[in-house]
Amino acid sequence: MATPLTVRADASAETCPLGGSGGCWLAMAEGGVGPGDNGPGPDPGPDPDPGPGPGPGPGPGPGVELALVEGRAGRAGRVGDPGDLVALARQVQQANEFVRANACSKLTVIAEQIRLLQEQARKVLDEANRDADLHQVACNLVKKPGNVYYMYRRESGQRYFSILSPKEWGTTPHEFLGAYKLQYDMSWTPFEDIERRDAEITVLEKLLNRQAALPQCTEPNFQGLTKSHK
Repeated sequence: MATPLTVRADASAETCPLGGSGGCWLAMAEGGVGPGDNGPGPDPGPDPDPGPGPGPGPGPGPGVELALVEGRAGRAGRVGDPGDLVALARQVQQANEFVRANACSKLTVIAEQIRLLQEQARKVLDEANRDADLHQVACNLVKKPGNVYYMYRRESGQRYFSILSPKEWGTTPHEFLGAYKLQYDMSWTPFEDIERRDAEITVLEKLLNRQAALPQCTEPNFQGLTKSHK
């Protein structure tokens, strides 16, 4: 009784040719029997008609064909799917669009800040021109910061400051033009803005005092600006 043989495909079957005398060989589990060999058995004796020569051996078995198919699929996967190239190009395009949109968003914020800074600069220049003009107004006394001065205009067109309000005059001798408070930085605040400006200065002074009372710290510390001072 013949011993059963177990056949497996060689690992090199992927690169072996499919036919001919140099065809792929299957490694046998027992005895390493090659293709076309039926294994050990009785000697059939000499061949009466050897013929012109050995013909092509049998083709590869199903296992070898499966290995070849899997090998070709693996190489195709390594080369790359054309659909992946399209997806990659689309991803690069989307990334460029996102970067451009992000830059435009940041530039929009910067443009808005520039517009606000321009408005503030224009306001500062207008106030500076006004303060310089008010310092040229005639005054018969030494102006002291913190006091409110009332400006009048004579019939000749000359302007002058007085410490008397129209109510204190009773009958205003000249045209009343307005009242201004002289600040400690020598700027002028219109009478209608005095209360708001004084409140702002009070808050800033409190914040400066709280920040100055904080202990020394090597890192930025804004505790005095956000928490009440104890």
